[in-house]
Amino acid sequence: MTPGGRVALVTGAGRGIGRATALALVARGARVMAVSRTEKELASLAAEAGVEYLVESVGTSEGCEHAVAETRRRLGPIEILVNNAAVGSAGEQPIWEQTRETWREKLDLNLDGPFELTRLAARDMVRRGFGRVVMVSSTAAEVGAPRMSAYSASKAGLLGLMRSVAQDLAPHGATCNAVLPGWVRTEMAERSAAREAERRGISVEQVWAERAAEYPEGRVVRAEEVAALIAFLASDDGSGINGQAITVALGGLW
Repeated sequence: MTPGGRVALVTGAGRGIGRATALALVARGARVMAVSRTEKELASLAAEAGVEYLVESVGTSEGCEHAVAETRRRLGPIEILVNNAAVGSAGEQPIWEQTRETWREKLDLNLDGPFELTRLAARDMVRRGFGRVVMVSSTAAEVGAPRMSAYSASKAGLLGLMRSVAQDLAPHGATCNAVLPGWVRTEMAERSAAREAERRGISVEQVWAERAAEYPEGRVVRAEEVAALIAFLASDDGSGINGQAITVALGGLW
């Protein structure tokens, strides 16, 4: 079965993996609330797929509460939650130069936001006896990289959160899993590529060529490939998968 008619809240839905996920869920019949900070992109998504949308940051508890409340008001109780919104590693420094502000920015959006949204949305899932939570983590959660301490820590934290939530939800017919994409050519990843290119004195295309070379297929992951896995985990057919961290990286470490 597909998640037909189920209410889904997708964060970071304006572009990249979030947008592809919203489209994948709509194609399977879900009613989607798309949330991001970029109204123009959300309006374009709504015109294409008929989703509801909300311009909001989920980097604060107030923003998370607003997103959940608006989803319930417009569509009903939340049955599917995709915690995708994140800020990338662009601008990070070696640990001895890393600032508290950078650390806090990553943790607020990448980890605290998913905690708040899951805490709030899970109540609907418990009451209804059905639910799917998907955390969009990263291969950076498991593979160390320079100038990425805050991003990697936030994405690793999602895995611990996911595994605990999975145990809480299991007795109530709900699941929680994480997907770990490798490099995907999203706008967020483009920013990190631009910073790296500037620092090393090479072109952005050279950075992407190096990233692609890290994978056996010689290419980076497509957003639609990640979205397809998320949509499966959100479906009835994904009921037997719980507490798992699933890598989408074409057989490579990254």
